[in-house]
Amino acid sequence: MTENEPVPHEVEDEDELDGKLNYKPPPQKSLQEIQELDKDDESLAKYKKSLLGDGPVVADPSAPNVTVTRLTLVCATAPKPITMDLTGDITNLKKETFALKEGVEYRVKIHFKVNKEIVSGLKYVQHTYRAGVRVAKPLFMVGSYGPRQDEYEFLTPLEEAPKGILARGTYLNKSYFTDDDNHDHLTWEWNLSIRKEWNE
Repeated sequence: MTENEPVPHEVEDEDELDGKLNYKPPPQKSLQEIQELDKDDESLAKYKKSLLGDGPVVADPSAPNVTVTRLTLVCATAPKPITMDLTGDITNLKKETFALKEGVEYRVKIHFKVNKEIVSGLKYVQHTYRAGVRVAKPLFMVGSYGPRQDEYEFLTPLEEAPKGILARGTYLNKSYFTDDDNHDHLTWEWNLSIRKEWNE
């Protein structure tokens, strides 16, 4: 399967929503095609260069266009950073348990790189399960980005961890980083434990 072919993914509901909204993403153009458009217009060329840079930053044609490098649960009261490395063997993340104290406020921060072509409509979706039943499915629109050397960061709005004796326990999260063209840039699973105290 080539990189440009859409990869099916398990995120169902927002696809249905796109259909109800009658939203059709515009046809994708390569970075080179965009740079060639109106190339005689000097001010437009400068503007496009400021937005898009000089071109692809990865010479390896087999490299993915989007690389998700890490996810962090950003919480001011956490005793240490809660970060997962997404560059290695992501199946190992399911063997670990990340923890939050009940009732704390936190955000999810995602670090990613765009290597070759503009990517449009990036989305972060997280299905959360407890005892096999889905209890939450937040969807965050990340946006559209052009290739560059540095990583991008996306920060979700502030959320509050569930609290109370019934909310404590372990939750399985299935995370998806996808886009308008249904490219599955990364899918991974991880466990989150909601605890009464940080040091339980």
